[in-house]
Amino acid sequence: MEIKNPILSGFYPDPSACAVGDKFYLVNSSFCYFPGVPIFESSDLKHWHQIGNVLDRASQLPLHEDGMSRGIFAPTIRYHEGTFYMITTNCSHGGNFVVTATDPAGPWSEPHYIAGADGIDPSLFFDDDGKCYYIGTRPNPKGVGWNGDWYIYVQELDLENWCLLGDYKLVWNGAMRKAEWPEGPHLYKKDGWYYILHAEGGTGPSHAVCVARSKDIFGPYENNLLNPVFTHRHLGKAYPIRYVGHADLICAKDGNWYAVMLASRPCDMCSNMGRETFLAKVTWEDGWPVFNAGVGILEDMVTIPDLTTDAKDTDETVTYGLDRDGIPFSMVRLRNPEENMVVRENGGYRMKLLPYTLYECKPTAYLGIRQTSYYFSAKTTVTFSPKADREAAGLALLQSEEASLAVLYGQWDGKTGVAVWKKEFRKEPVRIAFSECTAEKVEISLRQYGQKADLSYCAGGSVTELVKEIDTRFLSTEAAGGFVGNTVGMYATANGSVSDNTALFDTITYRVTEA
Repeated sequence: MEIKNPILSGFYPDPSACAVGDKFYLVNSSFCYFPGVPIFESSDLKHWHQIGNVLDRASQLPLHEDGMSRGIFAPTIRYHEGTFYMITTNCSHGGNFVVTATDPAGPWSEPHYIAGADGIDPSLFFDDDGKCYYIGTRPNPKGVGWNGDWYIYVQELDLENWCLLGDYKLVWNGAMRKAEWPEGPHLYKKDGWYYILHAEGGTGPSHAVCVARSKDIFGPYENNLLNPVFTHRHLGKAYPIRYVGHADLICAKDGNWYAVMLASRPCDMCSNMGRETFLAKVTWEDGWPVFNAGVGILEDMVTIPDLTTDAKDTDETVTYGLDRDGIPFSMVRLRNPEENMVVRENGGYRMKLLPYTLYECKPTAYLGIRQTSYYFSAKTTVTFSPKADREAAGLALLQSEEASLAVLYGQWDGKTGVAVWKKEFRKEPVRIAFSECTAEKVEISLRQYGQKADLSYCAGGSVTELVKEIDTRFLSTEAAGGFVGNTVGMYATANGSVSDNTALFDTITYRVTEA
């Protein structure tokens, strides 16, 4: 069976996976998007079906008013004796916590915050005797000597009282001399050895996968002299897959090993889709894991044994279930959305005009999906009548509060029409196009091809081109920073005013197009 990489296209970073029977489950970071931590199921590592979001209630996911790249960092999913565990860091509130479920589709429990669990990127390991261990990262307790001078530590975790036991043990500070950001650690046990698989070098050009091992869970751990065991940092800036790292190992029912990890696919040296989820084969040689033996880099197509006979032969990897409000699992909102900010109506979505804009760290009225290709078209039809100046609704391509591109039907300076608003990193938003229009319904379209985009609208059967060939590199991680990828979605705002107005969107249509 051939599997196309990435296995999850678009903004699906920091993957973690576990195997339970003949099923695989995978989770990703979500940062300040709501709901948090998308969870996928697969029976063959090729076809992935989103079965929900682990953190789908505000009580589980307080995000407050932080920037887009705060919130939920690096979740880990594990299974032990009938219970699923998801552990992660909420950098906006509370720190490291665990939620549990007997059904991975949910519901998941309220958070169990772990006192004294400093740092980020926690993971869980269940030993043969049933004891649970916490592994995470924290700053060098002797003082941070350089940027990223952190340590990986291990401590026993009491799952009944949700507290750490005994003292923590610093076990590893990276494979390289003066390693930067040893992070994303996972613990495994194989053939009597404990293995720490971790990332280092930061989640950018120097990102890499490294491994160490010990006969004792608390060490000392020996370095693999072949470290880093997997990376693309030596391939140069022009290589089409970059930033490889943050891996997690899984063992299939047939005994074969695999790894999921993140990587980015830049276009014109810029990564608009953020970090995506990729798959690699893993074999073991001399007691160490080897990634894609004989190849040494990520493959476009991964050939593995057929794991199931009932999967459909299709390249579609993400299908859409609906949450309790009838909204697809794949759709995201910003921070903790106001109750009934968006509701289903006549097959579409009615959205409130909140005072907040995309340029603020607020629960802005927005409902989006992830950009999965550099070649796509997106459109929506909005039924809307602005009641006051600066009320607007339409379509937005969003990187963060620092970078966005929006096509909005609304009113500005007493004139009603369709405007294009551009926000670049550390610059004020500017209106770069405007066309007067008065209509009950307006269809707004965005087409991206490579790092160019065309923006237009249709009203009364007449199409108006607003902007052609706008450069979209300003919407990339390299230009705007952060840890997120782009989403495209429906957006409504009263621009600082309180309004009882709403906009009705038919839906959002997103299609990958030919390169």
